[in-house]
Amino acid sequence: MSTREAAVAGSFYEAQTADLRQQVNQFVAQSPEVSSVKPKVLIVPHAGYVYSGSTAAQAYRSLESQRDGIRRVVLLGPAHRVYLEGMAVPSVDTFSTPLGEVQLDARAIEQILTLPGVIVSDEAHREEHSLEVQLPFLQSVLKQFTLVPIVVGHCDAKTVAAVIDELWGGLDTLVVISTDLSHFHSYEAARQIDASTCDRILQKSSDLSGEQACGARVVNGLMSSEHSRSLDVELLSACNSGDTAGSRDRVVGYGAFLLH
Repeated sequence: MSTREAAVAGSFYEAQTADLRQQVNQFVAQSPEVSSVKPKVLIVPHAGYVYSGSTAAQAYRSLESQRDGIRRVVLLGPAHRVYLEGMAVPSVDTFSTPLGEVQLDARAIEQILTLPGVIVSDEAHREEHSLEVQLPFLQSVLKQFTLVPIVVGHCDAKTVAAVIDELWGGLDTLVVISTDLSHFHSYEAARQIDASTCDRILQKSSDLSGEQACGARVVNGLMSSEHSRSLDVELLSACNSGDTAGSRDRVVGYGAFLLH
């Protein structure tokens, strides 16, 4: 059995199992309780936990009532480490974090490899943090699930949407979109940019730019998908690194949304 080992344990989040479990559980426990809706999609940030963990946790807490019901997670995030045309899935059997291994849904991966723009690339996944940092949260709030991890590179919204629609599934499938918001502006400038971006996400805009969100191509694909049209979008939390653990000179923005 082949495994994609954790690449950012010890840098983006705690490397020791007990410390990581405590870190994640504390973030989730300190998050406000979410209304009784059952999310179909989460949009969550992917920075180091000291920066965006509290924001992401607010979305993940919304899954508490579905702990036993969600059996598959379709996880999409932007490519940061390699240049990628289209979307990439891995060839491995499992993804590993300090909290254990997550089995990949091999059948679903084979299914989307028949679609345009989808390739196999372990290199695209090897050091990619946008997907990895979501796993400890998912491992903590869900009981048992399989994973379909997809790194998105240069790819138009309709192509991404086709993959999301193909994997949409029923109530047992959760879609997670990993994206941060604006990057490296002053604190006040970022607040203005991110407020506008959050409004656009709430309006289901499918033409976000990379300046507004590093995962713009993923979000645009979601909002272009047929299945998302009937869902409501809710903003749970938005902040930036200047609010959490960074200086206010050059900040990164974060937002947590759910679609239900």
